[in-house]
Amino acid sequence: MSEHVGATSHQRGFRRILQQKLPLWVLLLSALAGGLAGTICALFEMAVSHLGEWRLDWLASLPWELRWLAALAFSALLGLIGYSLTHTFAPEAGGSGIPEIEGAMEDLRPVRWWRVLPVKFFGGICTLGSGMVLGREGPSVQIGGNVGQMVADLFRLPKEHRHALLAAGAAGGLAAAFNAPLAGILFVMEEMRPQFRYSFIAIRAVGISAICATLMLQVLRGQHPAITLPHFAAPMLGSLWLFLLMGLTFGVLGFVFNKLVLAGLDGYLAIHKNRRLPFVVTGMTVAGVFGLLSLLTPPITGGGIELIPQLIGGQFALAPLFLIFAARLLTTIICFCSGAPGGIFAPTLALGTLFGLVIGQLFGVAFPNLGIEPGAFAIAGMGALFAATVRAPITGIVLVTEMTDNYQLILPMMITTVGATLMAQWLGGRPIYSQILERTLRLARLRETAKTG
Repeated sequence: MSEHVGATSHQRGFRRILQQKLPLWVLLLSALAGGLAGTICALFEMAVSHLGEWRLDWLASLPWELRWLAALAFSALLGLIGYSLTHTFAPEAGGSGIPEIEGAMEDLRPVRWWRVLPVKFFGGICTLGSGMVLGREGPSVQIGGNVGQMVADLFRLPKEHRHALLAAGAAGGLAAAFNAPLAGILFVMEEMRPQFRYSFIAIRAVGISAICATLMLQVLRGQHPAITLPHFAAPMLGSLWLFLLMGLTFGVLGFVFNKLVLAGLDGYLAIHKNRRLPFVVTGMTVAGVFGLLSLLTPPITGGGIELIPQLIGGQFALAPLFLIFAARLLTTIICFCSGAPGGIFAPTLALGTLFGLVIGQLFGVAFPNLGIEPGAFAIAGMGALFAATVRAPITGIVLVTEMTDNYQLILPMMITTVGATLMAQWLGGRPIYSQILERTLRLARLRETAKTG
């Protein structure tokens, strides 16, 4: 009896020690989650880049009479793999994945990391490598969040700390996607503010994860910014009101863009009705067409990050810029709404760059005495469209600054993003990821009702 009492007392003492050490343990696990997320996201980025480059090099080596058919067939095959994996094993891996993480943080969506991680990784490589207009940044957030949940499950953390690891992994994923640790932290705390459970330990976990993810990315890929651009001088004070005017215009664009995304999602659903064969056939057709377009009209295909330096480098006149913008607006909706495992982050940044360049060139003609640099308006436009669609202006400012290394443009970016956010809010717009999550939950309830009925 005394031995049993001693054992019980010893167990209680061990639990007290474990509870006292648990916050430190959570922070150590957040470092592990961030390091894993950064490694996987870096490998994901490199695989997508290598596959895309190899595909184009291989097609260029073929005779011209075979090149077009091969481009169509090979990208369709990649689409077949990506869409089949998604619909068969992890439907929640389709699309950006950020709404799924937000739903999981509210305990509204499951986190099946053992399914999502391989499907998002390999399916995303196939669809992004096919030439479709998709970004790897949203998938990186979902991959990071699932890695955080995996670490929390494997080490059997209590529920409240599992939430912190989920958020920390998501922050690490975004930080690794853009080589932007501060933006990764702010994205979770600002864009996911309705879902994020603020506590001192959770905030520290998010910060540690973002730092570790960025370190692993830089070890594997290098320390250079996500986008290499010229450094622009701060605009003249007399031209700052033009950035506000542009921001208001971006607010309208962001409101319309979100409406188009939701309409596109409904349009695809009406076509395939979530049935596997129509879903996969539709997706592989889209992938094949964009594989062909990547040979014929490269500027309107691909994620868009690689296009941004070419745009700001002044390689396009005003009319071609507007045509590319209109075409990419359409192709972004077509690709993202198809349900492919890919995001909308990078395509949105490219659209903001294009629209900002168009407006900057128009202002340069209208106000020649203000010394306007269209490139400065393009960089401000990147953050403005992000703010208008995602409704996270601070994250947009910091993200673009870290990505482009143009710290001297912070003030005009602040003015532009505030204008875009206010206009989008005045029009009644809501964050795109929140709207997609609500739509997903509504459709899930309808399917459950249909099954029980």
